Amino acid sequence: MSRTRIVIVGAGFAGYRAARTLSRVARDRAEVVLLNPTDYFLYLPLLPQVASGVLEPRRVTVSLSGTLPRVRHVLGEAEGLDLEGRTVRYRDPEGTEGTLSYDRLVLAVGSVNKLLPVPGVTEHAHGFRGMPEALYLRDHVIRQTELAANDKDPARCTFVVVGAGYTGTEVAAHGKLFTDSLLRRHPDLEARWMLLDIAPRVLPELDERLSKTSHKVLRQRGVDVRTGTSVKEATAEGVYLDDGEFIDTRTLIWCVGVRPDPLVEATGRPLERGRLLVDPFLQVPGHPEVFACGDAAAVPDLANPGSYTPMTAQHAWRQGATAGRNVAASLGLGARKPYKHHDLGFTVDLGGVKAAANPLGLPLAGPPAAAVTRGYHLAAMPGNRIRVAADWLLDAVLPRQAVQLGLVRSWSVPLDTASPELARLPAPPREAPDDAAD
Repeated sequence: MSRTRIVIVGAGFAGYRAARTLSRVARDRAEVVLLNPTDYFLYLPLLPQVASGVLEPRRVTVSLSGTLPRVRHVLGEAEGLDLEGRTVRYRDPEGTEGTLSYDRLVLAVGSVNKLLPVPGVTEHAHGFRGMPEALYLRDHVIRQTELAANDKDPARCTFVVVGAGYTGTEVAAHGKLFTDSLLRRHPDLEARWMLLDIAPRVLPELDERLSKTSHKVLRQRGVDVRTGTSVKEATAEGVYLDDGEFIDTRTLIWCVGVRPDPLVEATGRPLERGRLLVDPFLQVPGHPEVFACGDAAAVPDLANPGSYTPMTAQHAWRQGATAGRNVAASLGLGARKPYKHHDLGFTVDLGGVKAAANPLGLPLAGPPAAAVTRGYHLAAMPGNRIRVAADWLLDAVLPRQAVQLGLVRSWSVPLDTASPELARLPAPPREAPDDAAD
């Protein structure tokens, strides 16, 4: 008799954890298939350190085949779902279409860039959701500082980050350190970083003490933090703020947040702000064979009745484990359990020896917070721990290698791409624009 087939769509925090859990508890009872557009799991929290040259790009990628040996990996992007027929339609990187049938389905497709109706943003801004965008930003920052050394145009050394959540705050904090190191040989130039958010404070979703600590570090570092402010229009020459001011810049980094992957809409099931509604056991009502977790799922928050868990990596990681165990329980392996979380605290890496953290509710700042933050990341990463630690040590004692890699061009990372990875990138134009003019 053929084994039960479990198809997991997406290898982000939720999908990877679900696959790893099922590879252990259901390896003799089921075939586990993981559909993902890349052959790696991306540890997103450390992506700002890739963009700022602290970490080598491969350090934050974990091989799927190398760490999930009992899971069959299918390289492709899901394009459609048929819940009644129990099939997933996908397209591989070479454009070939395929179909996967399933007995159990785990939807963990994650999220994509959140777009707002701001004129010019789609054309002139870049997001920060995947490796291609981080590599592009690293090259772009280096290129702009090198060009500024010749033409002395201050706009090239002005970097505007929109969105003061986790990503935007860390990008601005690490970015300022990076450009300061790049410009040490050019004392006549100064890098200007701006962090904008319509919210009244940075990191509005976190405890106010973490917000104040992060704001203080950014200010001391020279980042121009403007709360209650956003972009009204973006142009090739700069951005107009909603207060009427024009900022002359060649760099607009869009970190306003994320939205669930549009694929969940194809289920035809009830949604909550774009997320697929599930029960506390992460099952889709009416389809007990379908589970959803991570950013794509609206999971009831049992610790706060009437609300749903936020779209964070911590929740996605834990929900992936719960989904894996509950899928196994549906096959008679163990008992299913509802998803219930206990916050252990949050960490924000601000570069160097600066960070903000509140492990178990204890507020920390400075070197102690940095130690806790990096310790947490090393413990949470499913691989590459020694390599990451080695890169951190080398960055502390050696200057960064400020050379362009030339791997990703501007047209390859449009803000409105539906996925953060290369599988969904459009074909290049016949004549790619000169990135030096970005």
